[in-house]
Amino acid sequence: MTYSPARPAARFIGSGPRALAAVSAIALFSACSEPEQQAPPPAEVKVITVASEPVSTVIEVPGRLQAIRTAEVRARVDGIVERRLYQEGSDVRPGQSLFAIDQRPLRAQLTAAQANLARSEATAANAEQDIKRYDGLVGKQAISQQEYDAAVARLRTAEADVAAASAQVETARLNLSYATVTAPISGRAGRAAVTEGALVSAGQGTLLTRVEQLDPIFVNFSQSNAELLSIRRALDARRRSGASGAVKVQLVLEDGTLYDRTGELDFLDLSIDAATGTAGLRAEIPNPLTYLLPGQFVRVRLDLGDEADAMLVPQRSVTLNAQGGTVMVVGADGMTEVRTVTLGALRGNDWVVLDGLSAGDRVITDGLQKVQPGQPVTVAAEAASADSSVTTATADSLSRGAT
Repeated sequence: MTYSPARPAARFIGSGPRALAAVSAIALFSACSEPEQQAPPPAEVKVITVASEPVSTVIEVPGRLQAIRTAEVRARVDGIVERRLYQEGSDVRPGQSLFAIDQRPLRAQLTAAQANLARSEATAANAEQDIKRYDGLVGKQAISQQEYDAAVARLRTAEADVAAASAQVETARLNLSYATVTAPISGRAGRAAVTEGALVSAGQGTLLTRVEQLDPIFVNFSQSNAELLSIRRALDARRRSGASGAVKVQLVLEDGTLYDRTGELDFLDLSIDAATGTAGLRAEIPNPLTYLLPGQFVRVRLDLGDEADAMLVPQRSVTLNAQGGTVMVVGADGMTEVRTVTLGALRGNDWVVLDGLSAGDRVITDGLQKVQPGQPVTVAAEAASADSSVTTATADSLSRGAT
């Protein structure tokens, strides 16, 4: 058996024009056999269709409670505190005795002032008698006119001394009354700042205690200029509609519970703080059970009424910036577009959009990271509003097929 080599798969083509034509044909055949590069499909996004609806505008900000009236009870005379006459933390009425200061030095001062008044009155009485005696003598020229004028001057001086001594007696009586320290207002008296035996001073104004009125109670908070404009617009709308101009205020306590009584906004600052860009506001809250205490931190909810043509957009659809916010919408041609919107309050997981959108606009909720403005997209899901459930395109196509 003889071995024969395998026949080659193809012969050598050779050179010349015929060979060049063959090579070109092979290259063209290879190029046509490669698959074509296809463009990537449009990004798939989920959207909601916004609609105008009345939306209650509620602003929630941090605040701090403050007593409606606070009186610092301070010493008005010098002396030693003998007794505390009230129970710390109890309610007191105006004029109720709070502290007793040693009265003995003050009584001595009153006695000295009364003695000085008696001496001045005696001097004035003697000067008056001199004038009566001189009246007859000066007409007979028994005394000179100069002596008579000097007697009149002595009488006027004595009368002035009487007035000054009377004022000293009144001052001594007042100081003696100040030895019994009383409450200037009704309210709850706090902890005593001094104890029995402490030396208090009128010159230094030694603090003895504080009395605070807690019903009603104030809550102080601040708002930015933009939010302040919203409050003013709400007040103007209430006045135009004939409703009460007061903005209702509710408190959320530190444990998350809602305080069961509603107050009203009663003060708006007329200037903006240049350092913070905010304005101070204050509301008055009923506090009959003194459940709320001064210094307590709370969350303040302001009910600004209903915005008639507002729209709700999910929070994840809004990109915040210095001018407010932007959203990405899908046009009728399937192209994306950036819209600048005016935002209201945050209600739950949705922003209240006051301007920048129209009813029927489709706002992208999911897939924002995959698209750019002016890019075509495919809507994979759509809902009627921010609160509606999402309906997938597959379910939509199945329903059309069943029809």
